[in-house]
Amino acid sequence: MPNFICLVCLKEFILFKIIQMKTLLLYIFFLVPQILIAQRSVTLTLKDASTMLPLPYANVNVAGKRMIADGSGKLSLPVQHQIALVISATGYRTDTITIDDTKANAVITLHAIDKMLDEVVVTGNMREMSKLESPVPVEVFTPKYFQKNPTACLFDAVGMINGVRPQLNCNICNTGDIHINGMEGPYTMVLIDGMPIVSALSSVYGLSGIPNSIVERVEVVKGPASSLYGSEAMGGIINVVTKNAQKAPLVSVDAFGTTWQEYNLDAGVKMKLKKAQSLLGINYYNYQHPVDNNGDGFTDVTQQNRISIFNKWNIQRKENRLASFAARYVYEDRWGGQMNWSPKWRGTDSIYGESIYTNRIELTGMYQLPVKEKIMLQLSYNKHDQDSRYGNKSYIATQKVSFAQLYWDKQLNTKHQLLLGASYRYTWYDDNTPATASPDSLHPGNMPAKTPLPGVFVQDEWSITTKHRLLFGYRYDYDKNHGNIHSPRIAYRYSPNAMSALRASIGTGFRVVNLFTEDHAALTGSRQVVIAEELKPERSYAANLNYTQVVHAGATRIEFDVSAFYTYFTNKITGDYNTDPDKIIYANLHGHAVSRGASVNTNIAFPFPLKLLIGATYMDVFQVNENNGVMEKSRQLFAPKWSGNFVIGYALPAQFMIDFTGQWNGSMRLPLQPHDYRPEYSPWFCLANIQVTKKINKKFELYGGVKNIFNFVPKDVLMRPFDPFDKHVNDPVNNPNGYTFDTEYNYAPLQGIKGFMGCRFILD
Repeated sequence: MPNFICLVCLKEFILFKIIQMKTLLLYIFFLVPQILIAQRSVTLTLKDASTMLPLPYANVNVAGKRMIADGSGKLSLPVQHQIALVISATGYRTDTITIDDTKANAVITLHAIDKMLDEVVVTGNMREMSKLESPVPVEVFTPKYFQKNPTACLFDAVGMINGVRPQLNCNICNTGDIHINGMEGPYTMVLIDGMPIVSALSSVYGLSGIPNSIVERVEVVKGPASSLYGSEAMGGIINVVTKNAQKAPLVSVDAFGTTWQEYNLDAGVKMKLKKAQSLLGINYYNYQHPVDNNGDGFTDVTQQNRISIFNKWNIQRKENRLASFAARYVYEDRWGGQMNWSPKWRGTDSIYGESIYTNRIELTGMYQLPVKEKIMLQLSYNKHDQDSRYGNKSYIATQKVSFAQLYWDKQLNTKHQLLLGASYRYTWYDDNTPATASPDSLHPGNMPAKTPLPGVFVQDEWSITTKHRLLFGYRYDYDKNHGNIHSPRIAYRYSPNAMSALRASIGTGFRVVNLFTEDHAALTGSRQVVIAEELKPERSYAANLNYTQVVHAGATRIEFDVSAFYTYFTNKITGDYNTDPDKIIYANLHGHAVSRGASVNTNIAFPFPLKLLIGATYMDVFQVNENNGVMEKSRQLFAPKWSGNFVIGYALPAQFMIDFTGQWNGSMRLPLQPHDYRPEYSPWFCLANIQVTKKINKKFELYGGVKNIFNFVPKDVLMRPFDPFDKHVNDPVNNPNGYTFDTEYNYAPLQGIKGFMGCRFILD
């Protein structure tokens, strides 16, 4: 009986195992193929989009997990239906793609980053980003570019930029401003490290003496940017980005002299103190050799004695948070006038001279708050004291500008980058002109102008795809005299590949005007300033289109940058020089003004050591004004229809480099007096220079050359230089046309050909 039971149990056990085996086989037969299908492996091959060569060790991010391709650029991945991959490699644009399990192999191409297109910029949207990715076109220039034609100040250096023109407003004291796309200097905002340091009163002198040793790069944005930067940013922005003290060389020196006995020294020194590093920069310029080559009895070039001292500190903080502060002091003594002038004649009506003493202090600071979010605090303060004499007229002014800005830079998600901020700008201005005189005759005296300007701004940068990027910006400011001011803008970028990009933008701008701090014509000569009405703030509406393309023709690399611009002004304030030769009449334009045109820059690098940069700009800048019911169109003064620049560099054997540079300008309309015998339009002219550089070693180089090699000098720039105080204008025999002394007929420097020689030393 027990044996029978055992046999029965054994039989049941065997049947049970057979059932288990059948079940297992069924599982294998039906489910394993599904598993194999669900976990199908896909082999990726990563290649360069241009050369189709493999990209070894590229990064592939899958759902937050990082994987690395092998030495041949291959990587096998288990794929279930669809997955999103983030592909990146050093020197290439990051791309996001989606793959599925329908194919066993997939070839993925990445586009190489062009270094010239991928420079880091901050001016377009107030945060660091790739130049290629920026929806706002930003032009970047390094000190090496400006060294191809060395100058003593940034004011002269920016003339090497296509569409940017330093305009001398006086043939005697050589003051000036910077025009962008034909628009006058007050429409150009100059920033230092993103803060409005140089503006209003200091726009004439503030660009002088910025030491080249402290400049990392200069960024230029053409077109209105008031939605981020507020008043004065109507025509464009020049942002001087200073070096980070931690990355600056230990010592740098650049010194040169000219055959006109001009001497310039630019030096920088880096120092380190525990968790702080400091950069000290000094610029000294001296020219004390009066010259009168054109024989009009006046100095051709202003005599100058200028020193500028700059000190910047970068603080090392936890989690690499930013902290820096800087200070700059500028002192300048400049004069121009009759050759026998001396300081004892300052302010008298015996011998004519224009003498300006300038003292200027600037303080800036940037601090990233110690919180999880990226919140930046920017602070700046500047005080500008100016003591001027224009013949027997005096202009004594002080301007103080305080600025504070707090903004939050927030990555909302993979698509949206938010910038939210608030700013407060307070301007205190006083002078000895009627502009700040008390209207109360019982209590005469000065009434300084106090202008608070609070504002808020918001910007959303939307990365629709890797090819499409859209930027929305809006700024609101409140001015106590003009009320609410709204400044919106929209910018769009389409980049089909790493070699090309199309950008389009529309926006508005505004400017609150102070004539006596911006228009040098209001201070010089014998004209009386007349303000015909209460001036309203200017407004502008602008559209810009920009296209960049890089072409590789064999080993030759060609970069094209083409732009078209259109700006429409309302309430534009202009000076009327023609109605009355004894007056400058200021009023809001009873009509409109337009600045439109196009520009092209071409940068060519050949396989042999030749590089070309050629730019040209066409501008049509005019205004339409109502005169007795008739709309009259007139061309803007000092705005050439055609202008351009060129830089040609060739490397020679034995570490020699030759650079041929220049700026050319077409005909421009000039201010005339009634029955003026001088031409109304200037001739075409070119200011060309040549330089040879010899690199001795990695630390030291010598350079020298010739400026204005064609020796171009304008003619008849001063009206009646023999009677600068207009003591004999009422002489019908010798002055039948009633001409008066005038310094405004100017379109080019009076300095002819000159040689120069210098040296540079850098110790890292």
